[in-house]
Amino acid sequence: MKEKEQKRLNKIKEIDEEFFKKGVKYVAGIDEAGRGPLAGPVVVACVIMPQDSMIEGVNDSKKVSEKRREILYGKIIEEALSYGIGIINQEEIDELNILRATKKALTMAVTEMKIKPNVILVDALTGIDTLGIPYKSIIKGDANSYSIAAASIIAKVTRDRIMREWDKIYPEYGFAGHKGYGTARHIAAIKEYGLCPLHRRTFTTHFI
Repeated sequence: MKEKEQKRLNKIKEIDEEFFKKGVKYVAGIDEAGRGPLAGPVVVACVIMPQDSMIEGVNDSKKVSEKRREILYGKIIEEALSYGIGIINQEEIDELNILRATKKALTMAVTEMKIKPNVILVDALTGIDTLGIPYKSIIKGDANSYSIAAASIIAKVTRDRIMREWDKIYPEYGFAGHKGYGTARHIAAIKEYGLCPLHRRTFTTHFI
């Protein structure tokens, strides 16, 4: 591993290390993917990484290429002591609103954990139900905490895979490429074909 990457990883592990130094055994990171798209689910991942984990390339998922994320996903899953995933689909997002849907998916992800975290580090969210587990909200957590960054990759890859599967059913929208985000191609497809069942009605009212 190059010295520059070693330094970067050491830096994003500082917050996690604060808890390990206090004797906390299981530090979990939580992050989401899919709050902004016009279509598809929101996905939240929770993951506990070993204290000595140092996977080269782990970073905020938005800073990592799709191909690289897939590779990192495999390494993270392999090393993780425990991980959980919560998924809320577009219909429920429309019913709840995206913030409440994200918080519900977060609680689902925590429920899925086979090992109960002692503390949870979460990217920016507050007012969440972590089933009584103490949590710390960190601004730009996916770029400043190793475990949150790992969770961001799990969430993003999970959601991207879901959207690629939907692309096979609704190929005219190009979901495999933009993953449901409001790109020019996606908006043009909505105007040409209308909405499909995957679209969030509360996000696309001005396109109808």
